[in-house]
Amino acid sequence: NAPVSVTQDPNRTSAAGSKTPNRIWLDGGVLACACPDCQAPMSIRLWLMVADCWQCGASVELTQEEQQEAMRLLETGGWLQVAAGASETDGGQRARPQPPPLAPCEPSQPALAVPCSPPDTCHPQPAAHPQPAIRNPPGPGRIAAAQKPSRARARLDAIRALGETRLWLANWWRDLPCWLTSLVLHMLLMILLGLWAVPSGGPPRPLTLATQVNSLDQAGDADRLFEPGAGPEFDDPGAVMLEPVDEPDPFARAELETLVGVALHPSGDLPDPLPSALFPSGPAELPAMLVGRDPRLRSHLVEREGGTIESEAAVARGLQWLARHQDHDGSWDLRAFCLAGDCDRQCRDTAGAHDEVSGTALALLPFLGAGQTHLAGQYREVVAGGLDWMVDHQEESGGMPLETLGRMYGHGLCAIVLCEAYGLTRDERLRGPAQRALDFIARAQHPAGGWRYRPGSPGDMSVVGWQIMALRSGEMAYLSVPPEVFEKAAGFLDSVQVLPDRGLFGYLPRRQPSSAMTAEGLLCRQYAGWRADKPALAAGVDWLIQNHLPARGREDTYYWYYGTQVMHHVGGPAWQAWNESLRDLLVSMQETEGHEAGSWSPRRGFDYAGGRLYVTSLAICTLEVYYRHMPLYRTDAVQ
Repeated sequence: NAPVSVTQDPNRTSAAGSKTPNRIWLDGGVLACACPDCQAPMSIRLWLMVADCWQCGASVELTQEEQQEAMRLLETGGWLQVAAGASETDGGQRARPQPPPLAPCEPSQPALAVPCSPPDTCHPQPAAHPQPAIRNPPGPGRIAAAQKPSRARARLDAIRALGETRLWLANWWRDLPCWLTSLVLHMLLMILLGLWAVPSGGPPRPLTLATQVNSLDQAGDADRLFEPGAGPEFDDPGAVMLEPVDEPDPFARAELETLVGVALHPSGDLPDPLPSALFPSGPAELPAMLVGRDPRLRSHLVEREGGTIESEAAVARGLQWLARHQDHDGSWDLRAFCLAGDCDRQCRDTAGAHDEVSGTALALLPFLGAGQTHLAGQYREVVAGGLDWMVDHQEESGGMPLETLGRMYGHGLCAIVLCEAYGLTRDERLRGPAQRALDFIARAQHPAGGWRYRPGSPGDMSVVGWQIMALRSGEMAYLSVPPEVFEKAAGFLDSVQVLPDRGLFGYLPRRQPSSAMTAEGLLCRQYAGWRADKPALAAGVDWLIQNHLPARGREDTYYWYYGTQVMHHVGGPAWQAWNESLRDLLVSMQETEGHEAGSWSPRRGFDYAGGRLYVTSLAICTLEVYYRHMPLYRTDAVQ
């Protein structure tokens, strides 16, 4: 088709300021015109009534007359019929009509700065940029540019179909950011789930305020509770416990007679001395410090030193609990004691890791303290099994195997047991193991005079206390101990004594004093030769009485064990105040129900780490203080 001239509005200009084009032509199904600024051909977007120049960027709006003329050109060329009839053909494969050839240029047309194509056609092209051929004319199923409605027409059609309000809501929902839509949906979902309640069909579940995981249920080997060289400091309790409720002693008179093993007087006083001895030798042949363990003296000492029937019954119940939790090989384990006998984990509060060396020694100490040996007594087989296990596991060096509490902790406890068992029975089978255990302690001493977890390590007050008690037990049994060992140990005690004139001790040199370390240090000083009138001893005892008297809510079994021995040796008002504060309190803390009956539960600090077996053993030894060791400063007790 020949180019068609359109009347030009002289007042209308392009976006660049030029006048609108004065002719429109149809090029391969696409409306085109010349740019009024650079004369480059532009395609017309009829549905927007706009033509954009690809070269200079000019934009021109078509008038109503130009739009009508463009529609006429499309109808004349047959392109509207192609789009409308494509769907009526078979498979949409209707042949695409070819545009008619352009007519030759006529000289009467206005001259444009666009060169003509060859003489037989008139195809406007830019002088320097030839227009590429249109490769995608509207084919079957496609809508020509002139057929597409304008934005205004599309909006009017949408308003007519949906209504103004629904159209606004649809556009608003479409334009919402995706993250906001997701947030709203998830919030609604959470609200619905929160409102949705499923009836349980039963009573309400109890609320668990606290729980405890038994370490025995954990798979794999247990980690060591204390690594060598980094031991616990007993002066830091680390926990605050609720004050328990006092419970009346449920044991009647007949049960007391059964547990203590003797008949009680009608007045409730302690029985007369027993007529028979449980030892092969008489009391005169026993070490002076251990003579009170003879049954013929025990009841008399309990009455004279401040014990009661209830305290003796508590000792009897504790020994029964220990006997029920002995393993089949004769040992006790701080952690696995609840698997021995018929317990089957009915007892709680086990230690954090296995320790058979310390557990066996701690369990045997109360039996020996009550005068029970492997040769005589109600628990002969129990004591014999524990001693056999200990001797079998002693190494050639005399030391005991390394366990949780550190090698020297367990070894010191075992040395005390071997020396006391030999001293009470004079059984020659125990003499060699007891002497080798003492020799190992002497070799393991640090040059500065202390002991710690490994042999030869610098000392701490806690480990040193057990070694000194073992060495003194060996001397009581007339075994050999080098004198220089005590001399070097005295030097270590000087280093941990905080104030020389006040008798206060810390865990390590240059540490603050604590109640537990002061009690242990004073006991070591008493066995090292401090006299009763020593000012530092009196000052240390007074500091403990004034500031750390035993009371409920301040439970510390380790401190009570050492403090009780110190006060018993001192005697007088200090011992009376201490005994009245601790004796009945300790008895009331003993468990009286279930499989745990006869034991003591851990309540604070290091008691939790040692576990139920550890606390029970020290508690029994504390209540045996009236006869376990004779007072150092009262010679009349021996007479």
